[in-house]
This record gives sequence, structure tokens and C-alpha cells, in this order.
Amino acid sequence: MIRAAIFDLDGVIVDTAKYHYRAWRRLARELGFEFTEQDNERLKGVSRGRSLEILLEVGGFGKEGAFSDVQRQQMADRKNGWYVEYVSGMTPAEILPGAVEFLREVREDGVRTALGSASKNTGIILDRLKIGGLFDAVVDGTMVSRTKPDPEVFLTCASMLGGGILPTECVVFEDAEAGVRAARAGGMHCVGIGSSETLREAELVVSGFAGVSWKGVKNQLNTVR
Repeated sequence: MIRAAIFDLDGVIVDTAKYHYRAWRRLARELGFEFTEQDNERLKGVSRGRSLEILLEVGGFGKEGAFSDVQRQQMADRKNGWYVEYVSGMTPAEILPGAVEFLREVREDGVRTALGSASKNTGIILDRLKIGGLFDAVVDGTMVSRTKPDPEVFLTCASMLGGGILPTECVVFEDAEAGVRAARAGGMHCVGIGSSETLREAELVVSGFAGVSWKGVKNQLNTVR
């Protein structure tokens, strides 16, 4: 029986990837090189620190000693400042189609809901989208020390929901390969949001929540188990 549904934020509830990309591209241009959308695909589902490492590798600054730890932290902070500037202008209109309706259906079924995101700006985004009340627990990047594909964020969600919810009683909704792996590593069911070619380890993959019902998802999970 599914007792809890855990949702990633970026790419599942809202698309903030475009704002991340704008901020990383701005940093790259400041450093004198172009960072393409194709390059940006490598950043999906990874931490801010690792994202910076990848960006520097793309720009030819990957070798050790190219920048000091202090300089790298300054770059990461600068990028995050731009990102916060961008997302601070978000509105509820940017919530992905069907997401709110799906969340409400899950809650009406008596299933607990949690948000598990690597983003350290989750609070700002939820505030701008005005959907914080749809989650019984929120775990973000400030509350965990290990990033996906480690399952810490999702296991913390289950713990915070209370009621002795077991990992096997949770389903995770994720759009990134690292997130799907994290869910599976934590012993949880997983529904991929996006492409079945990329999210092969998910038990079920849907393109998005538009036209998708919680009842239908539950039935399909029972079929594939």
C-alpha cells in the first residue's frame, strides 16, 4: 500500500531549469566561454558544487589549481545570487500543467505528501508558487549532507512524515536519472517524469501530470510490482 508520495521540485512541479541555465551561462560568459544547453544537460540532478566543476571543465578550467577554493565559492555564490534574482519573479502560472490537480488528488486519497529537493532555494520557490500547503513535509538541500543518487533526501522525507511510514510504502516522482536511482536505492517505488529512455530504472514513466490521474498511477504501479 502506498502511504506517501514524495515529489522532486525542479522538472516535476515547476521548471526552474531555465533559470539555472541562464545563471550558469552568465557565469560562463563572465569567464570567457559559451555554455550551451547541451552542456547544461550534464548538470541535471547534481549538486551546485559538482555543477560548477562540470562548467569549469567545459570551459577548460578543469585542472586542479585553476581556481582556489575561495574563488570557486565566490563563483557558486554569484551564480546562486543570479538564480535567486530570477526565481524571485516567478508566479503560480509557472507551475507545470496538471501538477496541482495531481497533488490534490493524492491528498484526497489520504496519502501523505512530501517535497524532496536538492535545491537550497526551495523555500523561495514554494513561496512564489503559493503551494507550500500541499505538502506535509519539505526537505531541501539545506537539510541533507548527501546528494542524489544517495537516497538521504527521500528517506528524510519519509521520516519527517511520521506515522512509521516505510520506504516500501513511498512512491517518488522524479525527472532526473540521479533522482530515480536515489529513490530505488532507498527502497522506494518511483515514477519518472520525462523520457523512458533516460529514466529506465523507474517502474513507470509519464511525460508529465497533464491528463494523468493518481488513481491511474496507483493501478499501474500495482500492475508492474
